[in-house]
Amino acid sequence: MNKTGPYPAEGRLLLTLVLALANFMQVLDLTIANVSLPAITSDLGAVPSQGAWIITSYAVANAIGVPLTGWLSDRFGQVRMFVFATLLFGTASLMCGLSWSMPMLIASRLLQGVGAGFMVPLSQALLMRSYPPEKQGVALTIWSMTTVVGPIAGPLLGGWITDNAHWSWIFLINVPVAFLCAFGIWELLKDRDTPIRKLPLDRVGMVLLIVWVGSLQLMLDKGNELDWLGSPFITTLAVMAGLGFVLFIIWELTEKHPVVDLTLFKERNFTLGILALCMMFTAFMATNLVSTLWLQTQLGYTALLAGYVTASGAILTLFAAPIVGRNMHRFDPRALGSFGLGCMAIAMFYRAHFTSGVDIDTLIIPQLITGFAGAFIFVPIIGINMGNIPPHRLAAAASMQNFMRTMFGSFGTSVAVAVWSQREALHHSQLAAHMNAASGPAADYANLLASQGLPPAQTWSIFERMLSVQSQTMGANDVSLLASGLLLIGVAMLWGTRAPFRRVSGPVAAAAD
Repeated sequence: MNKTGPYPAEGRLLLTLVLALANFMQVLDLTIANVSLPAITSDLGAVPSQGAWIITSYAVANAIGVPLTGWLSDRFGQVRMFVFATLLFGTASLMCGLSWSMPMLIASRLLQGVGAGFMVPLSQALLMRSYPPEKQGVALTIWSMTTVVGPIAGPLLGGWITDNAHWSWIFLINVPVAFLCAFGIWELLKDRDTPIRKLPLDRVGMVLLIVWVGSLQLMLDKGNELDWLGSPFITTLAVMAGLGFVLFIIWELTEKHPVVDLTLFKERNFTLGILALCMMFTAFMATNLVSTLWLQTQLGYTALLAGYVTASGAILTLFAAPIVGRNMHRFDPRALGSFGLGCMAIAMFYRAHFTSGVDIDTLIIPQLITGFAGAFIFVPIIGINMGNIPPHRLAAAASMQNFMRTMFGSFGTSVAVAVWSQREALHHSQLAAHMNAASGPAADYANLLASQGLPPAQTWSIFERMLSVQSQTMGANDVSLLASGLLLIGVAMLWGTRAPFRRVSGPVAAAAD
């Protein structure tokens, strides 16, 4: 018979460390590949724009895996399911590291994302069950720090590995950790699994979810490459995404055991709060990916140096988050969330004015502001989201929030790469119209290069490189400006919510992760 109640105090620290390590591992993989994309695409013979697929495939699979977690846990037990998910993650990581083509790497990342999607809610649930109620808040705080440390370590570790070894090791390092965590959890909790219940699975809802999310993501990833609706393939995907989404909404609202509980969106605060959080995550993921690619492909930064720039801001999150957490009950959560989103919008607006000659100190300034702002966003907005959710629906609300946040982040990265490419082409054509032999400054510069012995072909090759760097920079600035606008929309959404708001602690705090 399986044991119940809190885990014995003498083994609780080890259990927390294993669960936190597993969570850290999957959070790490959200960002560790960002700085390695140029190296990966070059090694596998893919174009740079295809590098976003490595990020989005993981995020989409992660999001889709979340709704299935509850049903699978009831069917097989939380401990067994967590061990399986961790082993799946480790096996998929091995496949990623051994990939010899882009299709194989993307397929492996999909499997890796599914495993990660199961691990997040299960690790929360197992941790909650293992602590007495009065200590659950402390346990979750310790566990939650992995979601902050992960994004810091991801770009730095990914950059160091890419510069000093081979990009495959950003995935291979997961393998021993995953198998160690799976073994540890099984040994610690094998006699504490949850009862097995055979509940019906909403198969139709699950298929429709995969169809519309998968079609939309593939459309966003391939649209720019295939001329959007000028391509029959993209048009077909658009129809599948739209029709699948409509059918999914209708089915889920009438299904007795829906895979996604859409009735949560009847609660005004939940809907507006979660959309504000999604605006933030979309802006953050989009600008970070484009910034990382721009630094390496246009400014010549190494993967490690680009990782240092990207990760620098999260240090202020670590510093400010505990202070905000201790004092947030003194303020209206809408004011705190708006302050955080507003600061982040200012950082994005500042970044929208970069030039190709920007120095590293200037690059870090908006990252520091963004990191500081993050401490004011998650917990206050979670309090708004969950204020009117009854206790028995908190788990479903947390899962929905994680699903929405991850999905919007994935879509945001794909849209950002497409917008960057489109705007770069526009800026390139506009600049080229003024940079030719008839242009006074261009002719003067060409004559200067010719006087130094450069042939005309090489002179105009230098011009073309200058055009490319400048147009790519202007395109990246446009993405940052768009992100700033999304964040301001998030601020407006927060002020559409109304009291009462919940002071986040205990199980609700897990929703922030």
